[in-house]
Amino acid sequence: MIDFPITDTHVHLLDTSKFKYGWASGAPRLGRDWTIHDLDQAAKPCVIGNMVFVEVDVDYPQHMDEAAWVQELARSDPRLKGCVASLPLEEGPKLEADLERLSRLPVIRGIRRLIQNKSDPEFVLRPDFIAATKLLPKYSYSFDICIYHHQFGNVIEFVRRCPEVSFVLDHIGKPGIKDGLTEPWKRHIRELSRIPNVMCKLSGVTTEADHENWNRDQLRPYIDHVIDSFGFDRIMYGGDWPVAELAGKYTDWIGVLDWATAGCTPEERRKLFRDNGIRAYRL
Repeated sequence: MIDFPITDTHVHLLDTSKFKYGWASGAPRLGRDWTIHDLDQAAKPCVIGNMVFVEVDVDYPQHMDEAAWVQELARSDPRLKGCVASLPLEEGPKLEADLERLSRLPVIRGIRRLIQNKSDPEFVLRPDFIAATKLLPKYSYSFDICIYHHQFGNVIEFVRRCPEVSFVLDHIGKPGIKDGLTEPWKRHIRELSRIPNVMCKLSGVTTEADHENWNRDQLRPYIDHVIDSFGFDRIMYGGDWPVAELAGKYTDWIGVLDWATAGCTPEERRKLFRDNGIRAYRL
């Protein structure tokens, strides 16, 4: 296992007494409270030195309250150094008032608007969505891209239209690992990696495989392709906890990445598991 404190760039925390999570009805194993203490226990023997909370798709309009709650958590645990908050960017430039409010919370580092659950393939190309996204650099915020692999086409065009925005691709674009699909995902990853303002998060991979029967050899080609495409300066580790619990333990995924990068240099491994997350989210 990793012998230095890691930076986990993709942590979800839930408080069912404060927030409603409509999506949890389809994932009852996740529909309970998940705390930082739970995470520390799940990660043992790994030590988490820094963490980034990523929005948990709370029911609208609780997203601003979720961001304020994360700020309170950060005050009690200094390892929680960053938060990727949710905003309905499709509402356009009028959202700047909410960006102003978020800017008063020091923990906020980026914005995510879930794309994976949008049936309209033009969602990210709507003028209002793009206009709101272009406001993010003013606040030094990045944008986390969360999609399924079949949504890559328009997302790549969206990224090209926002050259001043820093992007982070979550979960390597959720390829169809369970079905053994590699194309056109491999081509799309390569294409996205050629855009310099994009980084890729090695996270959420086991949950795209068969939850009960995946193995590390099945995941290796996807990991290798991301590393080969983006290089060690533009990738970062994410646990995607507790969602990853659907397909195994926290240590299962970090163990796979530890094994897959065993032949890499100590500097490359520190970039993946610690340094790049600190840099990307300005921790």
